[in-house]
Amino acid sequence: MNTLEAQLFRLPDLGEGLTEAEVLVWKVAVGDTVAVDQIVVEVETAKAAVEVPVPYAGTVLELHAPAGTTLSVGDPLISISPGGGADPAAERYREEEQAGSGNVLIGYGTGHLAGRRRRRRGRTAAGAAHGAALSAVPHADAQPAGPAAVPRGGADRGGAPRVISPLVRRLAQENGLDLARITPSGPNRVILRKDVERAIAEAGARVPEPRPSTPAAAPAAPQGAPAASPQEPERIPLRGLRRAVAEKLSRSRSEIPDATTWVDVDATGLLEIKDALRAAVPDRRIGLLALLARICVAGLRRYPELNSTVDLERAEIVRYPEIHLGFAAQTERGLVVPVVHDAHRMTLTELAAELARLTALAREGTLPPKALTGGTFTLNNYGVFGVDGSTPIINHPEAALLGVGRIIDRPWVLDGTLAVRKVTQLSFTFDHRVCDGGVAGGFLRYVADCVERPATLLADL
Repeated sequence: MNTLEAQLFRLPDLGEGLTEAEVLVWKVAVGDTVAVDQIVVEVETAKAAVEVPVPYAGTVLELHAPAGTTLSVGDPLISISPGGGADPAAERYREEEQAGSGNVLIGYGTGHLAGRRRRRRGRTAAGAAHGAALSAVPHADAQPAGPAAVPRGGADRGGAPRVISPLVRRLAQENGLDLARITPSGPNRVILRKDVERAIAEAGARVPEPRPSTPAAAPAAPQGAPAASPQEPERIPLRGLRRAVAEKLSRSRSEIPDATTWVDVDATGLLEIKDALRAAVPDRRIGLLALLARICVAGLRRYPELNSTVDLERAEIVRYPEIHLGFAAQTERGLVVPVVHDAHRMTLTELAAELARLTALAREGTLPPKALTGGTFTLNNYGVFGVDGSTPIINHPEAALLGVGRIIDRPWVLDGTLAVRKVTQLSFTFDHRVCDGGVAGGFLRYVADCVERPATLLADL
């Protein structure tokens, strides 16, 4: 290959502190012809699986990293011959890259210096214009302008099969299934695990059990012979989402002097309000999470000390005027925390719609990085796992987190009479640097009052 004639495309800046990604699957091969903005590779960051478009047109000369390789931002990714001719998009990318910008991935930040300090939150007029420019980049689902490369594993008339989860892809590969022949059932024609398992069942194949990474145990030694040495423990690399979670939680524990307080509450009234709202507006699915989110927003406006973070470098408490509400969501890739930006400006109906939208994207694995960053407070409904209480770890660099346990029938004294009510436990973990126990207790008591008597919210409307 004549490197002087090649247009080298490097792994673009991923933004929001994401400085590396693992190559999952190449969509093209050496010798294929590609068009500007054509998807050429799928990579996995610590936050999501991302399809990467190329800013050049021409012929693929070299793929610099095989699947499974972890690359840092700026590492060589793919080389394209200039056979497609000069293209304005490619020239813009080259100029932006020299200026410290890599705006190729939709919704991603700019700048190649991993150590550069970024503004955590807030939008300027220039930032809004920048976001509008990014939204003009063709979506990953759009058909490329030139001949489409056939991805490994086959393609159908709709283009390359869309698979978000590496687990789903591996399951198909281990059973010799062509992803292009599997009918997707997920939103946006995403192939889900149940689709692969259904195809396995139809083909008469067996879903394999997880294979240990160590050799099988040696046969039993004859009587009188020394006992065989035990198997080595399995070693699982911390990478991707699991590594990001480990680093964030470790940093939270090491930096934040947290404290937890909790209270049992009668949630019967809250459940009655939820049922009444669903009956009144059946076309707007307002669930329990949306009601709890609305209560948290009202509580944070009453106790703004908790909507903050601590800047250790400047020895300052940074209190935010906006409420960006994170909520825990369980997915195939693990626990993620999507963020409802500007939750304080939303009605209950708008909150419910945004929570449903982000939850669906989280389960598909298609959340953009912006939707996973910038939170100022987190709501964790761990009751869905069938547990009553917890002492949650604060989502660094936030200052507080509210946890909600399962709602079950329990004996409860109501107006001096013993009754069976729907009871749950609320646990509140807070950074003791930003407030004392009085503020934390006041917030938790306000939330509890709203759960027990939802009409309390009317006073803050």
